[in-house]
Amino acid sequence: MPSTASTVSLPSSAGSAALAELAVVRRSGLIESRHFGSLVALDPSGAPLIELGDPDAVILPRSTVKPLQALGCLTAGAALEGPELAIAAGSHTGEDEHVRVVRSLLARAGVDDAALGCPVDRPEDEATFERMLHDGEGRSRVRMNCSGKHAAMLLAAATNGWPTEGYLDTSHPLQQHIRATMAELTGVPVGHDAIDGCGAPLFGTSVRGIARAFGRLVQAELGTPERAVADAMREHPYYVGGSGHQNTTLMETVPGALAKGGAEGVIGVAGPDGTSVAMKIVDGSPRATTLIALRVLEALGTPIDGARALVDLPVLGGGAPVGAIELGADLTAALERLA
Repeated sequence: MPSTASTVSLPSSAGSAALAELAVVRRSGLIESRHFGSLVALDPSGAPLIELGDPDAVILPRSTVKPLQALGCLTAGAALEGPELAIAAGSHTGEDEHVRVVRSLLARAGVDDAALGCPVDRPEDEATFERMLHDGEGRSRVRMNCSGKHAAMLLAAATNGWPTEGYLDTSHPLQQHIRATMAELTGVPVGHDAIDGCGAPLFGTSVRGIARAFGRLVQAELGTPERAVADAMREHPYYVGGSGHQNTTLMETVPGALAKGGAEGVIGVAGPDGTSVAMKIVDGSPRATTLIALRVLEALGTPIDGARALVDLPVLGGGAPVGAIELGADLTAALERLA
């Protein structure tokens, strides 16, 4: 049974905004956690189908906008296609094949690993990390999940004769181009300038802007840079995430879907027809975002039968299921109104 919680008022970047209950965690019959946030679902024309919370508040979209940053690199002249374009738009898990592609981009830019401005990090793929520990291999910039984006930025800068040093400065020509690209595709003026966890400029947008951008990427005409980004991600989902990564699994199991999550509970997903959903979970947890997005798309007509492992999420006790992550009361009510 859904919970009976309703919207609550919490501080947001847009002031005091109502935030909707989007998901709950139920253990042994008791709700032990609730996830509140803002969500919007748009039809292929961009008209709203569901609006919950404050989808127009300024948020920091984190890695959810990597496809738009990759688009900026592409339209700035970087020759990106296939796995290289997918990894530029992704948050890879640091496996050896990811490293190979990133270093290929760096070589074409005429630089090496040392030019990467992202932090030193371990790979997110556990098997790779365990092997590295066994072999005595240390953490590195190229293993960091954002290194594909950074390598693409370095290639775009080198292609234009712009300095590769300082490529992360907000005033750098490439970052100014990415800023404009993002505002154009989201239809939202940049609301705040920040620095992402990887050190790259991060431009504030809204949940509605993310949904609008993902729908536009999927529906873009063949031969356009926008469609090239969407197709690279969907045709090469391994490079957007990696082995067992939720973004990868979603695109592998829902044909034609486009997905990219980010830190702090942000995600954008579009179905093959351009129906799109985006959200920001206010507590920053991403554990229910993929589940929520898929359940919304399913209610709006996108088949998700192959992705049941992403929506049937058990809560475990002693290794056995004792509950589940469920849709929250406000989202449940919104979906019932659509039925």
